[in-house]
Amino acid sequence: MNPYIVLGSAVVGFLVGMTGAGGGALMTPMLILLFSVKPSTAISSDLVAAVVMRPFGAAVHLQKGTVNLRLVGWLVLGSVPTAFLGAYLLHLMGQSHVAQDNVERALGAALLIGAAAMTLRYLLDRRAGHRRDGVVHDILVRPVPTVAIGMLGGIIVGITSVGSGSLIIVLLLFAYPLLGANQLVGTDLTQAVPLTGAAALGALAFGHVEFSVTTSIIAGSVPAVLVGSFLSSRAPDRIVRPIITFVVFASGLKYIGLSTTTLGWVLCATALGVAVAWTMSTQPWRNGLKASDVRAAGGSTEHLGNAAAPLDERRRT
Repeated sequence: MNPYIVLGSAVVGFLVGMTGAGGGALMTPMLILLFSVKPSTAISSDLVAAVVMRPFGAAVHLQKGTVNLRLVGWLVLGSVPTAFLGAYLLHLMGQSHVAQDNVERALGAALLIGAAAMTLRYLLDRRAGHRRDGVVHDILVRPVPTVAIGMLGGIIVGITSVGSGSLIIVLLLFAYPLLGANQLVGTDLTQAVPLTGAAALGALAFGHVEFSVTTSIIAGSVPAVLVGSFLSSRAPDRIVRPIITFVVFASGLKYIGLSTTTLGWVLCATALGVAVAWTMSTQPWRNGLKASDVRAAGGSTEHLGNAAAPLDERRRT
């Protein structure tokens, strides 16, 4: 058992519990880039470990009531059969470094598109005044698009071990715009249990699993995913959704080939840019502006409207 993989898996397990994203989005890049595990082995070993890890996170959300089992059923109907197809396609790629590099770059591009789509969805929701306050059990499930999302996620998870979290959660955010991110995380973690199980069977059948790596992942990720799931099942959408987006964005950048140093600078610049944009759009310094502050500065209070009037005057009006 590798203690460094155990520690890294604990960090990833926590984020999986918080966001539903894992596998190719987090665990597989860590194994490939930090521990020099062969891509096909990293993908397959992670899939087998996920069969043990994800049920713990799903159980927390089921207990909290943030899972729609009917929605899970339609997703599984599409994802499980195509997961076997994805595992077979991975087998056909063999040990070709060119093919695996292409898979990694395609995965990185898909994750970046997903992060951009999540950001766009957030901006559209905010502009339209939509709040994700729907109750997961009361939504009207749409079978056709839900099965299609499951099929897409299944074939991608079979090839890359991503999709059961990162891409499916992005698509669900668009397909069910009233649901909060934490409720979709719970539903996605639950549907990922049979999906990753099917993909893991395919990985075992084609012989890419390294059990020492799988054991290290399980030892680190299972306790951490319990903690992350406990927090995400209780956290509001405004906290969970930005974390999901940031994790998917960082993973996509790493997969397309950015070095660790460059990735750190890009993420810092992105975080700073988001903070500046949020500050300029909300202008929090104006929210607490008082008439006395303006008068003290020698300014006029007319532009503050009724909010700037003395309390007794507002009562009379």
